Amino acid sequence: MLRKDLIQKSPVVQILGSEYLDQGRFGTVISRAGVGKTQFLVQIAISWLLEGKKVIHISLDDPIDKINLRYKEGYNNLIDNVGYIDPQKATRLWEDLAPCKFGITCQENTFSPQNIRDYLVSLKKNGLDMPSMIVVDGLDFDRDCSAVLNKLSELAGEFSLALWFSMKSHREEAFTDKGFPVQLDKVKELFEKAIYLQPKEDKIEVVILKDGAKVNERHLIDPATMMIA
Repeated sequence: MLRKDLIQKSPVVQILGSEYLDQGRFGTVISRAGVGKTQFLVQIAISWLLEGKKVIHISLDDPIDKINLRYKEGYNNLIDNVGYIDPQKATRLWEDLAPCKFGITCQENTFSPQNIRDYLVSLKKNGLDMPSMIVVDGLDFDRDCSAVLNKLSELAGEFSLALWFSMKSHREEAFTDKGFPVQLDKVKELFEKAIYLQPKEDKIEVVILKDGAKVNERHLIDPATMMIA
């Protein structure tokens, strides 16, 4: 029952719906620095964890301890958003969820699809639970990422994975004539879902750039908690 309540209160489910990213496909959360890309990605991952799915979070910016702290804070914000919940039940559920999330930190010069593949092969050979989703947080989309993304797309198909990315835009850059930040426009064919975050007064506005019929939908969330405002 608690899992169901948390899923229903998830800002991700309320904004994107309960249909998750298809296996083998890409999604991205885009904003300029400091707006909340990583926090929103964490809420996406938590919604998958609550569905009983395994997640790998790869960060090119943060150490493991900080990744783990982001997830614990994101979970606590979601718990608080539901209302009163028995603290023991909340703790027990977190103890069930936490081992289903694997955090990996690396530098951009050591990040490679082959290393990820080797890790997944190792999990499979050892009979360990395989992830359903990988979060890649911190890849520099100002550079040409097409070769890396194409290899990750092959990887996603091979291991039946969905991949979510953070993508940093810049204040001074205008959207393209297709209505996308330039970072996304260059690789948009690879992405099934794209979410843009922008400050709006004391809130964050979530704009759906790609997601079927949901395109151009807008929602407000609280920047402190990432919950629906």
